[in-house]
Amino acid sequence: MAEISSPTPHADAHHLSPVQLPGDRQLVLRVMPMPADANGNGDIFGGWIMAQVDLAGAVLPARIAKGRIATVAVNQFVFKQAVSVGDLLSFYAKVERIGTTSITVHVEVYAERNPANLQVVKVTEANLTYVAIDMQGQPRKIPKD
Repeated sequence: MAEISSPTPHADAHHLSPVQLPGDRQLVLRVMPMPADANGNGDIFGGWIMAQVDLAGAVLPARIAKGRIATVAVNQFVFKQAVSVGDLLSFYAKVERIGTTSITVHVEVYAERNPANLQVVKVTEANLTYVAIDMQGQPRKIPKD
């Protein structure tokens, strides 16, 4: 396997993730939208992005709940910039609240654009609430350990 070298190896490594991102977020998903995910304007469908945010938002609550969860609310969803085919999307999550049966998560989505002159921009952010459920789909208590 060939190694790619540059005059200053690792000099741009800090640009691969947003430098303005707070350290209390966790990378939970990274995906690149494809042409089939684009609308007639050439932008990625908002619904596709919402589905990815829901998947990303569920990662931490599923770990905390130690079992099945279900999305019960999208409390806030803000599209800040359009997303294009070829953007590499990184989804960062932070648990905002843990209740008796529910967990609220904040998700921020950043796009890495133009690899030759890398730009990292926040494109979406959302707050979602998940509830821990049992095998019958009924709410259950979140384990405290």
